[in-house]
Amino acid sequence: MDELGRVFEAVSQYFALLSEPMRVRILHAICQREKSVSEIVAETGATQTNVSRHLGSMYRSGVLSRRKVGTSVYYGVGDPVLTEICRSVCVHIAARDGDPERSRLLTIARDLDQAPQSVTEVLAARARATRGTGTRKATVASAR
Repeated sequence: MDELGRVFEAVSQYFALLSEPMRVRILHAICQREKSVSEIVAETGATQTNVSRHLGSMYRSGVLSRRKVGTSVYYGVGDPVLTEICRSVCVHIAARDGDPERSRLLTIARDLDQAPQSVTEVLAARARATRGTGTRKATVASAR
């Protein structure tokens, strides 16, 4: 596989993270603040087994951060670029003429837009960490 083929494969795998509606629901649930697994289960209405499976997959791919406090595990957005992509797609779909889900999609897009870290903040934190001149947030460290 040539270099461009490897890039396209990586891009395809990145977008595949959003191909499962439950993963988009999970991302929406945690876009504004990190939440425990039980909070995510309650918000998504899915079973704990299903949510845990998706959280594990998303965490392993580097798009979620994770921290453990006692017996609870908390997940947050580890890759705000993915959140921004979701928001952009929601706005794009909502802008289509005749879309009956328009107001719901715009609400989701607004929620995603209020995610606590912007792409610029994450990139700046990564640059500081690479230079060794700043303190890394847990979510940034987990995003790698």
